[in-house]
Amino acid sequence: MNINRAFGAVALAVVTVAATAQWSGTDVPAFHAAAARGPMPRLLAQAERTGVYFSRPFQITSYKMADAIPEILYQLPCYCRCDRAMKHKSLHSCFEVSHAAVCTTCMSEAAYAYTQHREGKTVAQIRAGIERGDWQEVVLTDLNDSMVETSQP
Repeated sequence: MNINRAFGAVALAVVTVAATAQWSGTDVPAFHAAAARGPMPRLLAQAERTGVYFSRPFQITSYKMADAIPEILYQLPCYCRCDRAMKHKSLHSCFEVSHAAVCTTCMSEAAYAYTQHREGKTVAQIRAGIERGDWQEVVLTDLNDSMVETSQP
């Protein structure tokens, strides 16, 4: 009987932990743990960045920032949870299509990643900042083309 009780208690503990994991802060959206080994999917081409989705300067600027750091975006999660709804594999996936242009989370994370990269942060440091929610401090209306440098450090 004691073995059955112990087994039941352990099973209940496992189920409880599994059921609450999504609330514990350990539920990180999909991302690639390492750099791509081969060619990555292309980001949405500049010629395709037209229409209402690209009517605000910060929408265009966020895609230009993504253009400058695609290999970093590939290794970052996206907290809009598009990995669940759209089967995205990382923040890079959001910029392969027009999804990011209508998602403040995607644009803010990309702008955060871009500025952190420009400050010399590693991908791991940038990812940690995104997981902490530091990207939420980005003010999208402050983004403009003058912030985007074409050369990388």
